Amino acid sequence: MKKTRVIKINTIFIIIVVFIFATIIFKLLWIGLGNIKVNDKSLATFADNRDTRKKTLTAKRGTIYSSKGEVLAKDVNSYTVIAYLDSSRTKDEKRPYHVVDKEKTAERLSPLINMTKERILKLLNTKIKSCNEDKTECTERVPYQVELGPGGRGITELVKDQIEDLDLPGIDFIASTKRYYPNGDFLSYTLGYAKNNDNNQYIGEMGLELYYNDELTGTDGYIEYQSDLYGYQITSTPAVEQKSVSGDDIYLTIDDNIQMFTEQAMNTLEGGKPEWATISVVNAKTGEILGVSSSPSFNNNTLEIKSYYDPFVAYEYEPGSTMKIFSFMAAMENGIYDGSKKYKSGTIKVDEAKIKDWNNIGWGIVTFDNGFMASSNVAAVNLAMELGRAKLKDFYSSLGFGKKTGIPLPNESKGIVNFRYNTEVAAASYGQGMTASAIQMVQALTTIANDGIMIKPYIVSKIVSGETGEVVLENKRTEVAKVASTETVEKMKKLMRGVVQNGCKIATGGGYNVPGYDVIGKTGTAQIASSNGGYLKGSRNYIKSFAALFPGDDPQVIIYVAASKITDAKYLKNSVKTLVKDVGTYLNIVGNKEVEETGTYTTKSYINLDTTTVKSALEASSMEVIVIGDGNKIIKQYPKENTKLNAHNKIFLLTNDTNYKMINIKGWSRNDVSTFANMVGLDVNYDGYGYIKTYSIKEGTLLDKTSKLEVTLEPIFKEEVKNE
Repeated sequence: MKKTRVIKINTIFIIIVVFIFATIIFKLLWIGLGNIKVNDKSLATFADNRDTRKKTLTAKRGTIYSSKGEVLAKDVNSYTVIAYLDSSRTKDEKRPYHVVDKEKTAERLSPLINMTKERILKLLNTKIKSCNEDKTECTERVPYQVELGPGGRGITELVKDQIEDLDLPGIDFIASTKRYYPNGDFLSYTLGYAKNNDNNQYIGEMGLELYYNDELTGTDGYIEYQSDLYGYQITSTPAVEQKSVSGDDIYLTIDDNIQMFTEQAMNTLEGGKPEWATISVVNAKTGEILGVSSSPSFNNNTLEIKSYYDPFVAYEYEPGSTMKIFSFMAAMENGIYDGSKKYKSGTIKVDEAKIKDWNNIGWGIVTFDNGFMASSNVAAVNLAMELGRAKLKDFYSSLGFGKKTGIPLPNESKGIVNFRYNTEVAAASYGQGMTASAIQMVQALTTIANDGIMIKPYIVSKIVSGETGEVVLENKRTEVAKVASTETVEKMKKLMRGVVQNGCKIATGGGYNVPGYDVIGKTGTAQIASSNGGYLKGSRNYIKSFAALFPGDDPQVIIYVAASKITDAKYLKNSVKTLVKDVGTYLNIVGNKEVEETGTYTTKSYINLDTTTVKSALEASSMEVIVIGDGNKIIKQYPKENTKLNAHNKIFLLTNDTNYKMINIKGWSRNDVSTFANMVGLDVNYDGYGYIKTYSIKEGTLLDKTSKLEVTLEPIFKEEVKNE
């Protein structure tokens, strides 16, 4: 029989074990009651605030480029200046990581962020109230950081670099992006703008930025992680990341140099103080829009917008006598036109209405060919009455009037082509009582350049994936329909040449003739409808327009200009003639006579060359040289390399100087001032139209990023001439 072994446990050992367990239980209860602190927070509070955070990774918005690859709209880095005030950031007094000298910091930052020293000091001395959990005790404490706004918000990379050079302890930056338009007031309505919404997303609100908002926006990503009480990721915890997908890039048909010429032409046109105006330059063979400008314009970066509707596509108006191109073509296509046949000009009665020629008396007995060149309303009405309502309306419809062209720009108008009565048919033959848009006029004019085939105008060349570089959309010449015969087109080109090149003594377009370029075209003057019925009275209450194609034998370029309530038709003529010469010289397009090459100059690359040498060479070539800064080397130029210019055009050269001074800009155009301002980073406010009369910054004044230039403009021609 086995004996049972008895193990005796020492009483002291039992007491020790019980004590240890009691201590552990007490500690757990003590912790659970919130007596452990993490910084100034209880462990319970800290644990409660441990959270899973999801941070949005905003997609890069697509870039918009010109046909030559120049950036027209892009995302750029933007920064907000912050100041760390909590001294706990600093572990080594020799290397402080918080603001130590507030006076010095405020004084040094003031000129760079355009805020007063006092305002910055007030922010740096900010105190916030801090209370315990039951709010029985409250004290004031220094916040961890403050934002130095508003001046420190949205600063550029350049200003950020300047602030970093100050080496101010405790000053840091929060990075973000903003939409930037490098050329300022340039192609404004077409580009439109994108604006940051409440969700920190850029949304297109106008122009291509609006129309292609989905393509440009891309897809946001996110990162998800475990965060502590202060929002920082907890070390060694996993993170889930979904990368963002960049928006698509858009390439336009716009040629930078032709756009510059178009903007300059608009500056000339604005001298006549139009209520609104539009100018477009189009490749007559392909339908590519090479340049387009509308007035009143705006700077896409500052958004001082007077109208949100683009006159080029959104305005519908009675086009006036440029429609005679198409009413005469309708007569030719239907076999009722005989240009040598004569009629009595002056007046014609249609039902109870008495319709007059624009000069009220006519030119006696004239041929229909001469009637077209003289822009005779009576000639157009005679043809329309013989043609009939249905055939005229059908021909207008075949040219796209009364429906949208489909150009990818917001708010396109379709116009109204809905005449029923004889008087309405008569009025429509000379462009009254119906409405059209400028883009519709351009589309219809392509028939003259393409043997009667109408070409669809377009402004987007291609769309490219921002991620893969793959072309996702590509546009090209699109034939809409053949609407007129070769015989009709050749006859119309001959008549339009007569309008401009004095095919008869009573032709209306001689003022638009540019020798050597074989310009053909048609003038237009339309009464403006009154909201109370009938038409407005007064010498300025007309829409003046001109449709030009060149060279006439085989048109390569279409220029269409329209301006409402302009003071003098001279501004219209000057803008068109200069534009024809600039575009023709640049594209090397000549007409039926050789254009003399003397008086033209093709730019070269002047980057990194000696300033004095380049300036002397350009002046010897009869160019006007604008040197910015006193540096010995050139770091930027405008226009760019291989641009063909007429003599005495301005060439801007930015030197490697560290300080730029204000120069004499009196008499400059708005476009020239914009070029200068963009090169030196200067903000400009414009008042008036035409050319610079006065400006606010004295010549020789040192410019910095806070400088603001105020300019007033006035037209060159002050005399008023009666409309033709």
